[in-house]
Amino acid sequence: MPRMLVERRRGHYNCSWSQGVLRFRRGYVMGALLETLNFCLIGTGRAGVVHAANIARRIPSARLVALCDANPESLRAAADQFGVSTLYADYREAVAESGVDAVVIVTPTFLHCEIACAAAAHGKHIFLEKPMAVTVEECREINAAVARAGVRLQIGFMRRFDPGFLRAKEILDSGQMGRAMKIKSTGRGPGLPSAWMYDLKKSNGIVAEVNSHDLDSLRWFTGGEATRVYAEAANFKCPDAREKFPDFYDNILATFRFTDGTIGEVDGTCPCHYGYDARVEILCTNGVLFVGSVAQQTTVQVTADGHVMGRTVKSWRDLFKDAYLAEMEHFVECVRQGKEPRVTGADGLRAVAMVVAVNQSVRDGRPVEIPGKADG
Repeated sequence: MPRMLVERRRGHYNCSWSQGVLRFRRGYVMGALLETLNFCLIGTGRAGVVHAANIARRIPSARLVALCDANPESLRAAADQFGVSTLYADYREAVAESGVDAVVIVTPTFLHCEIACAAAAHGKHIFLEKPMAVTVEECREINAAVARAGVRLQIGFMRRFDPGFLRAKEILDSGQMGRAMKIKSTGRGPGLPSAWMYDLKKSNGIVAEVNSHDLDSLRWFTGGEATRVYAEAANFKCPDAREKFPDFYDNILATFRFTDGTIGEVDGTCPCHYGYDARVEILCTNGVLFVGSVAQQTTVQVTADGHVMGRTVKSWRDLFKDAYLAEMEHFVECVRQGKEPRVTGADGLRAVAMVVAVNQSVRDGRPVEIPGKADG
């Protein structure tokens, strides 16, 4: 029988055989799957609570064992809601927790890089909410840290797990619609942006915080990369930001050219106030695909005098409820089985490269070339 040498290093096992190399990362115990994956949630705001609920209540093979947030009120509220007693105010202590296998990072974007790199250094698998980071260089740092540690990284692009978006992708890939000519993705949020988002140096603006999903959808549907973008933006509804942050915008239109010639458009607004609006139109040589609706597809009232009344979708938490669960189930499965997630750090980096190019186009008032895939 070949000799096996086992070395424990940064939270994962490297098992070297005399014939080849087999690596058991965290998620395995000497080749056997862990029964349960223990999570720490870093960031207990609205999106964090959505992930916490799925981990704590809806995924049998996952367990929420720790919470981390610098805001004591938010931290305590989440602890009470989910019955978690291991609490941290400092992410450095949280990622060093030996009883944690994976972290979910749902903090302001400008903190993503340092937290993700620290988590990787401690051998934690990482579910990282979009946008991946503020700069392409930060994305590279995260990807390098993950590669060194041998852990899994998944970016939170939940539309890739939504049944409607999955069906549209399936139809496109089948070829029955011909080739895609134009893809328009609309992403509009109902409420005011958080105050920290006004500073584009920290947030990259709404094209990152709201429309990263749209950018990733364009890449996913075309199967190619954006090569050029021209964008126009304006601030119509956030007067409080104009004096201190004159470059902040709450409306954006960006037109992309992709490697296969497809034209893409992203239409973003935050706040729009009328509801949460996530729709995609894909014009193909053999027809058109529509994904999503601003109307809540439950009850429509039609009165005798000809009025049609319904409700708009109010929140991303309602519209993509099942997709948020599906993406976390996928992450848990990938960690436990040692598989690469469907949405990787490479996807996160490309979306950030598109964001950076959009903002440069807005600043310069001209089309901007987007660096190629190999280097980001």
